[in-house]
Amino acid sequence: MIENNLFLKPFKTTGGAIPFDRITTADYEPAIRYGIKEHDQEVKVIAGNEAEPTFENTIVALDRAGATLNRVLGVYYPMLSANADDALLEVSNRMAPLLSEHFNSITLNEQLWQRVKHVHDNFDTTKHDKEDLMLMRETYDGFIRSGANLQGADRDRYRELSKRLTELTLKFDQNALKETPRYELWLTADDLDGLPESAIDAARQAAKEKGREDAWLVTLDAPSYGPFMKYSDRRDLREKLYKMYNRQCTSGEYCNLDVLRDIANTRLKIARLMGCKCFAEYKLQHTMAESSGAVYNMLNQLRDAYLPVERREMERLTDFAGKIEGKPVEIMPWDYSYYSNKEKDSMFDINDELLRPYFELSQVTKGVFGFAKRMYGLRFTPNRDAQVFHPEVEVFDVTDEDGKAVGMLYLDFFPRATKQSGAWMTSFREQYIDDDGNDVRPLVTLTMNFTRPTDSKPSLLTVREVETFMHEFGHALHQLLSRCKYQSLSGTNVYRDFVEVPSQFNENYVYEREFLDSFARHYQTGEPVPQELIDRLIASLQYGAAYACVRQLGFGFLDMAWHTITEPYEGDDFRFEYNATKDVQAFEPVDGCIMSPQFTHIFSGGYAAGYYGYKWAEVIECDAFDRFKQDGIFNRETARQWVDNVLSRGGTEPPMTLYKRFRGTEPHIEAMMRRDGITNQTTE
Repeated sequence: MIENNLFLKPFKTTGGAIPFDRITTADYEPAIRYGIKEHDQEVKVIAGNEAEPTFENTIVALDRAGATLNRVLGVYYPMLSANADDALLEVSNRMAPLLSEHFNSITLNEQLWQRVKHVHDNFDTTKHDKEDLMLMRETYDGFIRSGANLQGADRDRYRELSKRLTELTLKFDQNALKETPRYELWLTADDLDGLPESAIDAARQAAKEKGREDAWLVTLDAPSYGPFMKYSDRRDLREKLYKMYNRQCTSGEYCNLDVLRDIANTRLKIARLMGCKCFAEYKLQHTMAESSGAVYNMLNQLRDAYLPVERREMERLTDFAGKIEGKPVEIMPWDYSYYSNKEKDSMFDINDELLRPYFELSQVTKGVFGFAKRMYGLRFTPNRDAQVFHPEVEVFDVTDEDGKAVGMLYLDFFPRATKQSGAWMTSFREQYIDDDGNDVRPLVTLTMNFTRPTDSKPSLLTVREVETFMHEFGHALHQLLSRCKYQSLSGTNVYRDFVEVPSQFNENYVYEREFLDSFARHYQTGEPVPQELIDRLIASLQYGAAYACVRQLGFGFLDMAWHTITEPYEGDDFRFEYNATKDVQAFEPVDGCIMSPQFTHIFSGGYAAGYYGYKWAEVIECDAFDRFKQDGIFNRETARQWVDNVLSRGGTEPPMTLYKRFRGTEPHIEAMMRRDGITNQTTE
C-alpha cells in the first residue's frame, strides 16, 4: 500500500537516519512514481501562480519543491552503486527514462520558464545576498542548458535525446557493473611466486568464499588486482590478468563499444541543438575552465612539463629491469607495477608490505577522524542504533566542539558483487535551511573497496588505500561542514573542476610525519611506525610522480577526444583511443585492450568533458596546501579560513572567488611541480 511507504514522509528517526531495516527494493518504484506526481503538482502551482514572479515565489519555491522525490532518490541512487542486486537494477531500467522525462518536463515548461526568465531579467541585487544571486544564476542557466530556449520541434528533439542518453548511460553503467565479477584468475600453489602473505591470504579467502579450499582466487577488484600486478613473479599470469582487466565490456552480453559510441553521438546531437559545435563546448560553459581551449592549455602545459621526466623515468626503469633479469627487457604494461615496485624498494627500501602492518583499518579510521578533530574540531561517535544497508557498514554521529550535531557518516569499506569498483562519496541527504529556519544536517556515505580482513589478519591497508580514504573523506567534510541556505548549492554542489579540490587537498597529509605519528601503529605489537620508515616513505613521494601524472593526462585527453567530435563517430574505437592518447602513452597498444568501454567516469558518471578536473583541481589544492605548509599543517586559524571560505560555502559563489578569498591570489602550477620534484628535474 502506497500510504504505508516510508519514503512519503520525513523519517521518524534520530537525526533523520535512514530506516534501512524497513526499506525493501519494492518500496523504491512506487515512492518514485508518487514523488514525481507530487513534484509535478508543486511545479504546476508555481508555474500557474497569478502573482507577479518573484525570487521567493518562483526561484526559492522551485528549490524547495520535490521533497518526497528528493528523499527517495537520496537513498535510491547511492544504493544503485553500492548495493544493487538484479531486482534493483530492473527498477532502475524502468525508472531512469521516467525520471529523465520528469525533469525535462520541468525545464521545458514554457509557463514556468517565463516566470524564471522574468525574475532573472528583473533581479534586484541590492535586495539579495550573494547566495540568492547564485541560486538565481544557477536556476536560470540550468533552464537554458536544459533546452528552455528551444522552440517547437527542437524541444521535442531535446526531450527525445535526453531520454535516450539516460537509457544509454544506464546501460553502460550496468554492463560495467555486471562484467567485472565475471573475470576470475584461479591459482594453484605453483602460481604464488612473489606474492606477499597478505595477497596470498586474501586470494585464499576469496577462493573459500567461492567454496574452494584447494585454490587461490584473484579478481579484478582493486585490492586483489593491484597486489597481484605489483608482486607476482609470474609474468605470464600478470599479462593474462592485465588483458582480462583491459578487455572488459569489449565483447559478449555486456559489450559497451556500441553503447559508448551512441553516448558520444547523442551528446553531440544535444550540443548541436544548443548551438554548440561539440559537447565539450556545451558542457564547459558551466565550469571554471569555461572552454575546451582552456582545458587543452592546462593538459598541454602539464604534458610539456611532466613528459620529459616521465620518459627519463621509463628509461631508468628499463635499465633497472634489465639488471634484475640479466638481459634486456621490454617493459610491457603488465610489467610497470612489478618493476617500479622493485625499483622503488631498491631506492628507498620501502614497499606496501612493510607499511601494511601499521595501517590497520580501524587505526586508520581513528587517524582520519583525529585529523578532522585537530583541524576542524569535529568528533565522530559510533552510532550502533542506526540501521545500515549492509552488515559491514558502520555509522558515526558527527558533532562540533560544542557538541552540536553536524551530520552522520556511513562507512562502507569492502568489495562485494553488488557494489561498483572504485571509491566515492555521496549523500542520503544534503545540508540546507528549511522553511522553518532549521539547519537540516547532511547524511553522508563513503564507499570504498579496501583490502578485506582474512581469517588470520584484520584489514591492513596500503598507502594508496589510506590516500583513497583521506580523499573521499575530503568530499565528506565538504558536505558535513556545509553552511548554506539552499540544498542545490550546498556541500559538493560546485563546478565539476572544483569539486575535487577538498578531496585531493586531504591526500597531502598521508605523507606528513605529524599526521602519520597520530595513528600508524603495528596491528600486533602496538608499536608506532618507525621514524626511519616514515622518512623513507616521505623520500619516496616523488618516485613515479611524472608517470602517474602523464597517465592521468591520458585519461583527460581521451575524455576530451570523445567529447570534441564535431561529426557523428562510427569508426574504430581502438584506433580512436590510440590517436587520442598516443602523445602521452608509455606503451604501445595491446591487441584487444581498451579503456573506453569501462570508463564509467565519463560515459555514465558525470565526468563527461570533465575528467581534466582532477588535474585542474590538483593545481589548486597543491597551491592551497602550500599555504598550510607555511603556516603549519594543523594551524587552526588557517583551517578556519579554509572552512569559512571553501568547505562551508558550497557553490554559493564562483569557486575562484572563494579560493582567492582564502589564498589571496589565483593558484599557480609551481606548488604542484615542487611537490612532484618536476621543477628540479626539468632543469637538469
